[in-house]
Amino acid sequence: MKAWRIEGEFGLERLRQVEMASVPVARGQVRLKMRAVGLNYRDLMMIQGRYNPRQPLPLVPCSDGVGEVVEVGPEVDGAWLGRRVSPIFAQGWQSGEPTREKLRTTLGGPLAGTLREEMVCDVSSVVAVPDHLSDAEAASLGCAGVTAWHAVVEQGNVGAGDVVVCLGTGGVSVFAMQFATMMGAEVIMTSSSDAKLARVRELGAAHVINYRQEPQWGRAVKALTGGRGADLVVEVGGAGTLQESIGAVRVGGTIALIGVLAGGMQPLNVVPVLMQNIRVQGVLVGSGEMFERMNRAIGAHRMRPVIDRVVGFDDVVSGFEAMREGAHLGKICVEVS
Repeated sequence: MKAWRIEGEFGLERLRQVEMASVPVARGQVRLKMRAVGLNYRDLMMIQGRYNPRQPLPLVPCSDGVGEVVEVGPEVDGAWLGRRVSPIFAQGWQSGEPTREKLRTTLGGPLAGTLREEMVCDVSSVVAVPDHLSDAEAASLGCAGVTAWHAVVEQGNVGAGDVVVCLGTGGVSVFAMQFATMMGAEVIMTSSSDAKLARVRELGAAHVINYRQEPQWGRAVKALTGGRGADLVVEVGGAGTLQESIGAVRVGGTIALIGVLAGGMQPLNVVPVLMQNIRVQGVLVGSGEMFERMNRAIGAHRMRPVIDRVVGFDDVVSGFEAMREGAHLGKICVEVS
């Protein structure tokens, strides 16, 4: 089978398409013929050596994908054959709280990821995807979708009338906007692109802020909410934007800390976190059970993920280059077969 793999050293220029041997299907396992793969910023960081510089190489990257079950192992119900499924991000995290052991089973590092023509997984580590979605849409769910669902619904407990701020217009932020809107919340989106802000308005955002024009966008959020602030901020920037998120959230509100697009270390005034009873909650994707709950909601609401572009299997590098340049809105996906 064909696969993409980081060879020898980190770097996008070291990502190579290679031939790999198929592995047998053991008891309790299924073989997936991969149909599409979703690209995440985590994958790009892993390829560049910025996510885990000690990650052993070679490594097949990527954490998201969808495939068709084409073979089942002993003790697996034959009804799985022909189903479209997604492998869960942390293969050992089916339910409950995360543990160090569960988080050592993540796809695309340390385990081989989804960017290949086929993969073998435990049947307990795959989730059936909603029928109404295209392959590319379904391939975006496992990492970006579950992360946003975890932040907005599972941890954020967002409900009707709440105000949610989503930073940027990448995959997680756009999913968070869609889920928050689904729950009846009012969404404020930020971006440096007026064109992207116009697009997210069309997709359901109630308010938009250009953070280049308003660098103190936390104050702008307070103004939009009559001085109260947001109930939840979906924070994908990290240390570089966290101070503004603290300024944007209400007393007793929550900041879901998801990404580090604007850096991981920077001087920070944490006094308002204490004095205003603000909760800062780290969110690392989620469990298989969360994935299943999210899929039921997506199916019930006929929600469709926002796909910016789909590249061919031979054009993976161009997809990562577009991600690196921040040229996308929503998800970039790869058509495998």
